[in-house]
Amino acid sequence: MQRETAEGERSGGGLGKRLIFLLPALIFLVIAAYFLWGLQPERDPRKVPTALIDKPVPQFQLPAIPGLDLPGVATADLTGAGEPVLLNVFASWCVPCRVEHPILMRLAKEEGVAIYGVNYKDRPADARQWLANFGNPYSRIGRLSQERAEVGIELGVYGVPETYVVGPDGRIRYKHVGPIQPKSLREDILPLLEELRGRI
Repeated sequence: MQRETAEGERSGGGLGKRLIFLLPALIFLVIAAYFLWGLQPERDPRKVPTALIDKPVPQFQLPAIPGLDLPGVATADLTGAGEPVLLNVFASWCVPCRVEHPILMRLAKEEGVAIYGVNYKDRPADARQWLANFGNPYSRIGRLSQERAEVGIELGVYGVPETYVVGPDGRIRYKHVGPIQPKSLREDILPLLEELRGRI
């Protein structure tokens, strides 16, 4: 009986040791699977999942940039636009914003897309100079200062640039993080704008 008990203890202890050695391998496999999922070519990291998709734009009101002859931006402007609107978050200190700016200019001038800007944590003089240098695709610009940081949180802003497509019904239909590239413009944004315009 004692011999059987001793053998049982030895076999149980061996199983426990095997589990201890297997646990790191299992954890590694789970982490590797997660990273492989993230590297899937069809998965665009700029398309960030957000709880705001298909939800009404949060209530906010941002003042105009002082010294700029453009009105600010509020929820009522988006819900009452009667057409799809691009809401673009930008800043003069943002290098990637310069990359996408020519695309925004073309959208506004050639495609007739309504673009509202949210100037993110910027000095008014810098924002004015930036628009003077690179052109202004915006029909409205709201100033999101450090004191109004809660608006950025409600909109789910991670940084700049970010762009939202807001439907004529005032619901957020799409969010793009980072500078808009020709591929995402061609495959995602323009088809969505065309679809939303067809619903008017």
